[in-house]
Amino acid sequence: MANDMAEQHLIKKYANRRLYDTATSKHITLDGIHDLIVQGHDVRIVDDTTGEDISRLILLQIIAEREQGGRPMLDAEFLTRILRAYGNPMQDMVGEFLSKSFDAFIKQQKHYQEQMRAAMAATPLATIQELTASNLKAWQAMQDAFLKKDKEND
Repeated sequence: MANDMAEQHLIKKYANRRLYDTATSKHITLDGIHDLIVQGHDVRIVDDTTGEDISRLILLQIIAEREQGGRPMLDAEFLTRILRAYGNPMQDMVGEFLSKSFDAFIKQQKHYQEQMRAAMAATPLATIQELTASNLKAWQAMQDAFLKKDKEND
């Protein structure tokens, strides 16, 4: 999802395979591009010689490298299903479905985070005080019930 406030980075890939971020006027690695994206920046990657937009290819390369590491998100079964969708008359619909599903997931995640922020809006001390007061009331009710039962047995 694009972040409206994020800076767009135009990355040029030179014939020597080096990547250059025109926004910062510095060479950048695939990990650097990953970091920009995680920070919410939009990136567009072009071949410096032809001007062709190669963003998809580079992003797929970054994903492939991430998938080789510690905790992959895409298991072999899921990737097999995607491969089987290529050439299928429903190919465009599969891509659109996956995109919309991911958008819905992100929206749900943001909603959950907002709920957590609202729950934690009270200072931790206030939350602890509320829990303590609630526990004291429960303790008092238990003691009152115990004393009432004890008086009935006398």
